[in-house]
Amino acid sequence: MLDESLMPSFDVDLLVESKAMARRLHDAGLNVYSADPRRTDTYLKADITPATCVIVEDTGKRSLRKVLEAIRDAGATLVYVLGVGAGDPHKREEELRTFFPEVNYLAMAGLFGAPLLIEFSRSLTRLKVQQYQRFFSDADRVLILLHNDPDPDAMASGLALRNVLRRTKQTAVIAAVQGATRPENLRMANLLDIHVEIITPEQLAGFDRIAMVDVQPHYFGEAFHRVDLVIDHHPEQTGYSSVFKDIRPHYGSTSTILTEHLRAVDANISERTATAMLYAIKSDTLFFNRQANRVDLEAFSYLYPLADAAMIRKMEGAEITMERLEYVLKAKQNGRMAEQVFCAFIGVSPREDFIPYLADFYLQLEDVKWTIVSGIVNDSLVMSVRNLGYSRNAGEFVRKHFSGIGSAGGHRSMAKAVVPLGAFRDKFGNLQADQFTEVVLALALEFLHEHQPPERKLVKA
Repeated sequence: MLDESLMPSFDVDLLVESKAMARRLHDAGLNVYSADPRRTDTYLKADITPATCVIVEDTGKRSLRKVLEAIRDAGATLVYVLGVGAGDPHKREEELRTFFPEVNYLAMAGLFGAPLLIEFSRSLTRLKVQQYQRFFSDADRVLILLHNDPDPDAMASGLALRNVLRRTKQTAVIAAVQGATRPENLRMANLLDIHVEIITPEQLAGFDRIAMVDVQPHYFGEAFHRVDLVIDHHPEQTGYSSVFKDIRPHYGSTSTILTEHLRAVDANISERTATAMLYAIKSDTLFFNRQANRVDLEAFSYLYPLADAAMIRKMEGAEITMERLEYVLKAKQNGRMAEQVFCAFIGVSPREDFIPYLADFYLQLEDVKWTIVSGIVNDSLVMSVRNLGYSRNAGEFVRKHFSGIGSAGGHRSMAKAVVPLGAFRDKFGNLQADQFTEVVLALALEFLHEHQPPERKLVKA
């Protein structure tokens, strides 16, 4: 039952005292071995670590004291006792906690499946967060670094991590190399009084610890080869080392990860932080229409009663501006539509945020399933790709065509590429605006047609 409930989220090893029982379980295809559960060296040989969940079956027929002492002496910290016909679970738990206050007692009834997975995952998260807290505790100054032009998820995650690390704005600075420019992001920062400092590479040496949220070191080029902590929901990148990292690309937002961190250590979440995180989850998932799953919904449900819903409605009022509307019209004039793919090149853009905004905007059109919007920002070609999430992977598309000449990556339903203009022209030539749109549209259609199953025909004999 344990093996079927916990796989594949956890690798399960079974330890039994009876050799005959071990043979039967092994013949059933389970990973099992026989040894004395009352000996410390049994668990040392099993290579348990503080992050190993150890479950002890309690039938009520014998004392568990020697077993639990051996497990504790071997270094395990996540120990669960599972009551199986052991009488009153509350009374049994009180007896065990007299000697082992750190032990968690679980009753068999109604436990298997999702509740057990949630309990173990929360324990592992708690252990991870406690490691962060200890490692950062002796630092005088901590830097929480966001990506350039930070969005709601980055700013909210910065606030949340400061809370996780039990820091103040004086001892943990939230900063970015380039500050926020998008109207809705500025509005959020102003309404929630989120101060994002502008930092230069020369100032980095003034911090004892550096953490990154909603971004990974590769984003900053050669500036970082080592950081202390990375928390992000984007696909994991290589080429750097970190003391700790928590990267979950199947999550819809980094704020969802930080919500789990805060809950795991029973941290008090202020209304301001809850409002920022709730807005971030809603924003990054397009209100659960993009790259969202059960954990994002759970985080949203947990934060909702703690947040200021009226404040969120006020922040959302900054979505449409006259300046953005001008570029919506420009994309319509210069855009091309084929096979439910909308592709547009807007030329030189004063701000990068116009490009993803347009990609999201045109994805709302009827009969549009993919949008690819590009523009030139500071001598680089910036491309945003969006789709409805059930067709081919947007991240694969930009990596295939642009990772060799610039930065490219993303999820199934959203992706981004940033390519120096010179590198783009070397590969594709010095294209005019209409030529650029045609070339990119042709690349997208070719990509979508690849590996497409052949048309099936019914032959009636």
